[in-house]
Amino acid sequence: MREIEFDEVVKAVKNLISYSGSNLPQDSVDAIKKAMEEEKSPVAQEVLRQILENADIASSESRPLCQDTGLAVFFVKVGEDMKIKGGLLRDAINKGTAEAYEESYLRASTCHPFTRANLKETEGYNLPAIIHFDLVAGDKLDIEYAAKGGGSENVSRATVLPPAAGKEGVIQFVKDTVSNGGGNPCPPLTVGVGIGGTFERAAISSKHALFRDIGSVNSDPEMAELEGVILEELNRLGIGAMGMGGTKTVLGVHIESNPCHIASLPVSVNIQCHSSRHSHITI
Repeated sequence: MREIEFDEVVKAVKNLISYSGSNLPQDSVDAIKKAMEEEKSPVAQEVLRQILENADIASSESRPLCQDTGLAVFFVKVGEDMKIKGGLLRDAINKGTAEAYEESYLRASTCHPFTRANLKETEGYNLPAIIHFDLVAGDKLDIEYAAKGGGSENVSRATVLPPAAGKEGVIQFVKDTVSNGGGNPCPPLTVGVGIGGTFERAAISSKHALFRDIGSVNSDPEMAELEGVILEELNRLGIGAMGMGGTKTVLGVHIESNPCHIASLPVSVNIQCHSSRHSHITI
């Protein structure tokens, strides 16, 4: 049984968040550059140029990429042949999150759902983190992190379609969701789509789909084809960068599919803004 020190996890999570707060991942930078080259609207081209300039400034000056530094979302694969020495894994992730957000001057955004009181004095700085655990073979600890802002989360949606709706129903639901969101989620977007499973499985799958590198190809040929169809349909909406109009509303569509009940077709759409801050580490 491999042992990983509690403080090692805290440090790794802290570094992951601090770096992501100021450094847009390369897949996002490359996708925005490509969108700027292909964009037909001069106004949208200028918006994309400014987004890239903002990313350069944030990286060079170690400043937050956006004032909305998001809630901390983790997908964690825990090897069956490892254990955390000196504390609980969840506590280590939360401690690393709190230290990173406070010390890197990232906004504390968690609040009570009704009173809207900030929870940094009771729960901790930007706590609790949203953590999804999965038990896997091996002795490694695999941590995926993303900062999920309110603007993009607010326009995300989930539903359960009748099975007869099929692919066309899924495509229409994704189109309606992105269209209704308009410029509010700060396009150009990455769109995660969860298909199948149960209501909650579809929602979690759509969130996890956002962690894929933009431009990567789905391992399922049928889903890869569907991603291409939806991407083309969404870029015909004309919303454009920051809602200013244009041909590049969406940078990528990522689907995760699951088997589902014969009587239902769950679908979830989770949207990420142009500041797609995601990182990955294996310990």
